[in-house]
Amino acid sequence: MTTAEIANRLVELCRKGEFQTCYQELYSPEIQSVEMDGSTVQGFEAMAQKGKEWNEGIETFHGSTTGDPVVAGNWFSLPMSMEITFKGAPGPVTWNEICLYQVQDGKIVKEQFFYDQQS
Repeated sequence: MTTAEIANRLVELCRKGEFQTCYQELYSPEIQSVEMDGSTVQGFEAMAQKGKEWNEGIETFHGSTTGDPVVAGNWFSLPMSMEITFKGAPGPVTWNEICLYQVQDGKIVKEQFFYDQQS
């Protein structure tokens, strides 16, 4: 798959809420995931743990949107937005982010997130 095909497939799956399919179909097993604070995890197992911890902090997931990709070479970005209420916090909040992805050999090898939240 080309970078554009991977980007469009990721958007399609995210809009359906099929996140596990994203990981299985589009991600390299050696995926590197970088948060805005610079914290990084490497590989499926570490990414699954990070996702579990994120989900455990959410009281209510109200919905999300995924915008269209912008592709440049072997990179693409997506705007995403989530409406969530975190456990023990007033809410909901709108979580806006730009997600940056790098593709090599037909798989996503790196993802990085830049975000802002608004009450």
